[in-house]
Amino acid sequence: MNWIIENTDKFEYHTNLNILLEPIKDAIQEFKWLITDLEINTKELERLPINQEKDWFLISAEEMEMIRNSDIQIIWGVFSAINKNEKIEITNTELPFADGNEQVWENGNIQFNRSRMEIISWDSSFTIVKFIDEDLSREFKSYFTEAIELEKF
Repeated sequence: MNWIIENTDKFEYHTNLNILLEPIKDAIQEFKWLITDLEINTKELERLPINQEKDWFLISAEEMEMIRNSDIQIIWGVFSAINKNEKIEITNTELPFADGNEQVWENGNIQFNRSRMEIISWDSSFTIVKFIDEDLSREFKSYFTEAIELEKF
């Protein structure tokens, strides 16, 4: 299932990963995270495992927890969850992106083919979350009852 959050009282701002990942926080440990097309707002950049000089970077579950537990606003960006034990090769031609990408609005279109979940921050206005795992999707939706099915948006 694919969800979009436009209006919620749970967020102080889009995309607050600490709140967003709350209903599925136990699953974070199952993944490594490919982060692409990132534009952020934070005062904590020095302590975070974020490399803004690169088009993409890969972080561990522990590093994702650091980001999740910080005060960071994701303005643009894609967070792709990949099984932590899977070996992957990443090329610049297949990098997920949000800014200017109309395909993020397509239901079921996960940009990085090895992803199990994709979080897309769209211009601080929308948060799109796409799941392969139906159980995680249900857990997410039970917490974010205001989330709208992407295909109905």
